[in-house]
Amino acid sequence: MRQDVVLFSTHAALRPVRRCLRAGLLAAGLLWAGTVAAQETPLPPPPSPNVEQVVNPYGIEALWHEGDWVARGTLLVLLVMSAGSWYIGIVKLIEQAQLMRDARRTRTFWQAPSIAEGVSALREESPFRYIAEEGLNAVAHHEGTLVEQIELVTWIGMSIQHAHDIVNSRLQGGLAFLATVGSTAPFVGLFGTVWGIYHALTAIGIAGQASIDKVAGPVGEALIMTAFGLAVAVPAVLGYNWLVRRNKVAMELVRHFSNEVHMALLGKPDRRAAKAG
Repeated sequence: MRQDVVLFSTHAALRPVRRCLRAGLLAAGLLWAGTVAAQETPLPPPPSPNVEQVVNPYGIEALWHEGDWVARGTLLVLLVMSAGSWYIGIVKLIEQAQLMRDARRTRTFWQAPSIAEGVSALREESPFRYIAEEGLNAVAHHEGTLVEQIELVTWIGMSIQHAHDIVNSRLQGGLAFLATVGSTAPFVGLFGTVWGIYHALTAIGIAGQASIDKVAGPVGEALIMTAFGLAVAVPAVLGYNWLVRRNKVAMELVRHFSNEVHMALLGKPDRRAAKAG
């Protein structure tokens, strides 16, 4: 009896273990069956290299190939505006940097014993040398001509002011184009936008329904034109404002140099040297 109780108790204690083993074996069997089934299922064939790739019908390339002459002309106008504004901006920046360097070199001009010798120490294309040479020419050609009736102080001032205005005009050259691009490029892009919306409405009218495939292309064309107009106008406006500010700083240096040369030319030694030259 004691032995049966022991066997019964042992059998009852092992019952949860057996259940766990059965559950584990069942799970292993299901997992193995799923693995076999997955291995027997054929994989989809790899895509053929000859399958035609999907091309975006609403991109910039599609706009150029499928757009009419108005859309292409608008894109070309915006491209010319952008290229011209970047070219002028870079050229004017180089000119301003060269003028700043010439302004620093004017120290050698004032260290010379005379204005004539100081002029030869400056760079030949320097605007500061041009102003000083015009002042010397005004002194040298004052007597013996009709301008002799004008006072020397006034004649020198007029000559230097004329040279100053020429330098200012050269520095301002090209900035009008930047201002024009900055003010008109958004309207050119807006024209392309209006033309694209017109195409969208035409497509809807022909199709008789406002389906997305009839509207997406022309509307995308309109948005591209707007984006191009802004992309051209914003750098042009920023470059124009920046270059105008730098021109003001450069012309202040030129103006101070012009006034100093004017006062220096009124000295008797320099006047005699200019006349003798």
